[in-house]
Amino acid sequence: MFKQMRNTLAAMLAVCSMAGVANAEMLINGAGATFPYPIYSKWFSEYSKIDTSVKFNYQSIGSGGGIKQITEQTVDFGASDKFLTDAELKAAPGKLVHIPTVMGAVVVTYNVPGVKTGLKLSADDVSGIYLGKIKMWNDPRIANENRGVALPAKPIIVVHRSDGSGTTAIFTDYLSNVSPEWKSRVGMGTSVKWPAGLGGKGNEGVAGQVKNTAYSVGYVELAYAFENKLPFATLKNRDGHYVVPSIKSTTAAAAGAAKHMPSDYRISLVNQPGKDAYPIAGFTWLLVYEHQKDAAKGKKLVEFLKWELKKGQKLAAPLLYAPLPANVVKMVEKTIAGIK
Repeated sequence: MFKQMRNTLAAMLAVCSMAGVANAEMLINGAGATFPYPIYSKWFSEYSKIDTSVKFNYQSIGSGGGIKQITEQTVDFGASDKFLTDAELKAAPGKLVHIPTVMGAVVVTYNVPGVKTGLKLSADDVSGIYLGKIKMWNDPRIANENRGVALPAKPIIVVHRSDGSGTTAIFTDYLSNVSPEWKSRVGMGTSVKWPAGLGGKGNEGVAGQVKNTAYSVGYVELAYAFENKLPFATLKNRDGHYVVPSIKSTTAAAAGAAKHMPSDYRISLVNQPGKDAYPIAGFTWLLVYEHQKDAAKGKKLVEFLKWELKKGQKLAAPLLYAPLPANVVKMVEKTIAGIK
C-alpha cells in the first residue's frame, strides 16, 4: 500500500515537473538603442500576449552598447540607430544582418522661458550652437529666423549625449552634412569629441537635463520630447522650407531614399530633398546573426520579426514613429526568411 502511494506521488511530481518545463518561458535577450525603446517595449509586451512561451528582455543602453554586446554574443539581438561600418561587420564572429524596424525623427528640443513653442532654426543655427559659436539666445542669426519672438539675452546651455548613441550618430550625420566645419572638426559617430556642452545618458538623460535646465538646448528622439512635454524647433530643410518633425515629414524624408534602398539597408535619411522632408530622420535597426547559435531561440526570434513587420507596424504611429515604406517591407521579408 505504502509502495503504491509512493509510486503515485512520484508520478504526480513528474507530471508537475513536466508542466513546469512546458510553462517555462524562453527568454530572448537584447540590448542597444534608446531611440526606439518606446516602440520596442510596446511590441515586446503585445507579442508576449500572442506567444506566451517567449519573453523579451531588452536593455536600453544606447546603440554603442548594443553593437558591442551583439558582437560579443552576450545577447540574442542588438539594436542600433547607426548602421555598422564594414570594419564593425568584419569584427563580428558571424554574419550580422540589419533588420530595419521603424523610422524616427531626432528633434532639437529647448527650454527657453517665455518661448513656449515655434522656435525656428536653420542648419547654420544648429551647427553654430553645437560648435559653440552661437552662444546667446538673442544672437542675430537666431533672431533673423524668429522675427517677432522676444528671445532672451541669456547664454545657451548645450546638452548632448554622454554615452555611445545612435541618436548622436543621426544628429552628427546631419551636422556633418550641413556644415563643412563640423565635418572636418568633429565628424559623425555614436560618440564624438563635443566642442561645447553638458552630457546626459540616454535619450531619457538628455530630455531630463533640458527639462530641468532653463535656457538649454538638446537633441532627442521625437517620442521623448512628447513624453517630457518639451517643445522642439521647426527646422529649415535642404529645400529651404521650415518643417515640423512628425510621422508625415519623417516618411517624406524616407520616400526618396527608400527608392534606392541597398540590400543591406545601410542608408542615411538626413538632409533629404523634398519640401516636406524633415532633415534629421533615420531608420533604426535590429542586429541579428544570419546563422543562429540556438535553433529554438532563433525560430522564436524569426517569428517575432515576422510579426513586427506585418502586425507591429500599425503600433508605430501612435508612438510617433513612422512605419516602414511598403517596398522596404517586401525586402525585409526576404531578409528575415534567410535567417537560419
